[in-house]
Amino acid sequence: MKARAGAAFLMTLALPMTALAQSATPLVVVPAGEMKWADLGPGAPGVRIANLWGNYATGAFGALIRLPAGFAAPLHTHSHDMKVVILSGTYVQAPEGKPEFRLGHGSYFQQPGGKYRHTTSCDKAAECVFFVESNGAFDLLPAEASKPATR
Repeated sequence: MKARAGAAFLMTLALPMTALAQSATPLVVVPAGEMKWADLGPGAPGVRIANLWGNYATGAFGALIRLPAGFAAPLHTHSHDMKVVILSGTYVQAPEGKPEFRLGHGSYFQQPGGKYRHTTSCDKAAECVFFVESNGAFDLLPAEASKPATR
């Protein structure tokens, strides 16, 4: 009886291992020199993107983005939350009405989608490269600057 119970216990441990060994997820390896970079598009001159998984134009994705040194995007928002890791250069973001923050390689930030208005730029000393992950398509929605209150 104990032997059967022990065998049943071992079988329950083996099932998850078997499932892991039979994963349908393929190994994906892309050396830096083989990364496929593309222009991000109008409104972002010189900005390049390399899709890693998903599709940044249509839905959830993970990608590398490269901003040229000195690049600056005006006040804008994005529709979806983004998680960002800076890989090189000095990334600069200025949330509307708040001080800018400057992030170098190894830095991380998460920004909300929707009404989070900010500018984005790259320090002029070197291009900026960062990893971005989002649960929805990438967009850049220009925002009108807030007008000062009148009396």
